[in-house]
Amino acid sequence: MREDFRRIADRIAEDIDSGRLAPGRRLPPQRRFARRHGIAASTAERVYGELARRGLVIGEVGRGTFVRATPPAPAGRALTEAGNTAATPVNLELNYPSVPGQSELLAPALAELRRPDVLAEALRPAGAGGTGAAREAVAALLAAPGWRPAAERVLFAGNARQAVAAALAALVRPGGRVGVEELTYPLVKEIAERLGVVLVPLPRDDEGLCPDALAAAHRRAPLSALYVQPTLHNPTSFTMPDAVRRRLAARVAELGVPVVEDRIWSFLRPGDTPLAAYAPHLTHVVDGLSKRVAPGLTAGFLVVPPGRTEPVSAALRSGGWGAPRFALEAAVRWIADGTVERLAEAKRADAAARQRLVAGELAGFAVRSDPHAYYAWWELPAPWRADTFTAAAAAHGIAVTPGPAFAVGPGRTPDAVRLGLASAPRDDLARALRTLAAVARGGPGPHTG
Repeated sequence: MREDFRRIADRIAEDIDSGRLAPGRRLPPQRRFARRHGIAASTAERVYGELARRGLVIGEVGRGTFVRATPPAPAGRALTEAGNTAATPVNLELNYPSVPGQSELLAPALAELRRPDVLAEALRPAGAGGTGAAREAVAALLAAPGWRPAAERVLFAGNARQAVAAALAALVRPGGRVGVEELTYPLVKEIAERLGVVLVPLPRDDEGLCPDALAAAHRRAPLSALYVQPTLHNPTSFTMPDAVRRRLAARVAELGVPVVEDRIWSFLRPGDTPLAAYAPHLTHVVDGLSKRVAPGLTAGFLVVPPGRTEPVSAALRSGGWGAPRFALEAAVRWIADGTVERLAEAKRADAAARQRLVAGELAGFAVRSDPHAYYAWWELPAPWRADTFTAAAAAHGIAVTPGPAFAVGPGRTPDAVRLGLASAPRDDLARALRTLAAVARGGPGPHTG
């Protein structure tokens, strides 16, 4: 008879209570745990779920599972300063911007959709190409200095993540190699795993991705594509200088490597010229409305190079990644009446205000950020490690994303955390930053190392 997952969870709980598993300790990946204990992977998943339910561990897919630094805080308690352990969660992992009056701005354009004839049309299915009105509206919305996409090359996905997946699925066969920055968007790692493609980490310097490193990696074994975030790179918030974009475009043209350019945060820096302007025949541009407008508006955009419409459309269809027609109809109206741009302006001001909080509360620390960004990259002071600091932050009711979640490849993972600034109310954000600063200055205690 197979051992019940609760008994295994009990033994792990005893190890945590006794100190054999120290606070901040990273548990092994679930598959390795399953092999070590001679159980099914599904049983290991239930063990980890039970430990999380008991409040003994914290973690998510893509970043690991850690023993909590302290017992979970009772619900309903207010965020407190460092030194106290009871705290209501402040989530600096999620990063969905919202501004006051957002719903009031969005509501008027939906009035027309209440008409039965208009609503009936909006509830019909939409293919990868959406509608002519949606293509024209999005082409105008995405236009940037030096670049205006052709409406006939605009495709639609359920969200920007699905747009990335469709672009890679259309470009890379299973087993193929995709170049990415050595720190990259964690969900790209999940997409690559599901598609069966290999991510190749490419080094960065003070100007961003190194074009020569791309060429060297391609010479070792051909790359099928490059995924890159030139504007407000996640997690560092770095923006690639225009001169480097030009050099990178020249290098991908020389090598013939297709590019997936992620511009989901580019609305915060509307003056930047896309990489697509310099490599239009190779670059697939990904964007969407969830950050510009609202997280529940799941509409992703994909501008493809000439001749790529059909293969990418096929990938969208096969993945079931099409955008809801209703979302496209709403988007057309919000773009046309200026609502999307008014929200973008408000969010640019909101991001700047939140960055001022970071500058004030984390003064003196090695924080890398952009005054336009909704996130910041904090290189922790020694002897903090990313995992122990994440656990210590969680003990104070604050969720941050550890640096290793963004790392690609077997190299040393950074002792840093990313702070998502968009989702928490500003007052909560200020108190959370103040608490994190106090935690960092205090250093790891004997139970967090």
